[in-house]
Amino acid sequence: MTKGYSHTIEWAADQVVLDGRPFPFTLRRDARARRMLLRVMPRDGAVVLVLPKRASLQAGQQFMAEQAGWILARQAERPQSPPWADGGSLPFLGETLTIRHCPQQRARGAVWREGGELLVAGQPEHLPRRLRDWLKSRAREEFAAQARSLAASEGLSLSRVTVRDTSSRWGSCSAGGNLSFSWRLIMAPPGIVRYMVAHEVAHLRHMDHGDAFWRLVARLSGGDAEMRAARHWLKRHGAALHLVG
Repeated sequence: MTKGYSHTIEWAADQVVLDGRPFPFTLRRDARARRMLLRVMPRDGAVVLVLPKRASLQAGQQFMAEQAGWILARQAERPQSPPWADGGSLPFLGETLTIRHCPQQRARGAVWREGGELLVAGQPEHLPRRLRDWLKSRAREEFAAQARSLAASEGLSLSRVTVRDTSSRWGSCSAGGNLSFSWRLIMAPPGIVRYMVAHEVAHLRHMDHGDAFWRLVARLSGGDAEMRAARHWLKRHGAALHLVG
């Protein structure tokens, strides 16, 4: 336990306790890091301490003790989202769909849409997983279609498009022309999806973030104003997408 600060801290291998409140904890070593860094993951409140290669664990613990107030403030700011259940709501490309549990209806598959409702068959305990699977499938289809269309418009070569559940980035582009996106973007408005797809497609030509890259992103996003609005939306609302489902 660390004392001498305004907050008490206790450490374990995978947990940190701040003023009696436990949070998941991860320690990471990064040879490229020049200073110690702290992150609070929006989805589960996990505290991540990043240490440079030569930094001692004791120095990292002292750094966390000094930043305990900041950690608790970030925990308090984390938006809360209700669990998926019958009668609940689910954001989808700018719409809000109502979840309906229909255990006896299987003719149309595990999940299907009727107007503004999303119907889910099967046992209630399987409902969240089936909704996630449906969203991932829609995300894979939507992102791939947009990426291939934008890449073709610029004469760019695109390999694969995949979706993952990433917490540190919304998308990525490999040197081999493979694009990957967080499936959670499918719950954002259409303009946000277009911006992120445009961002990764632009990396097919420019692997840096120079002026030429941003000009291409703006053009593919529909304009500079649209690009800036999307970036602002992600900064303000992006964390909430990690709490859904």
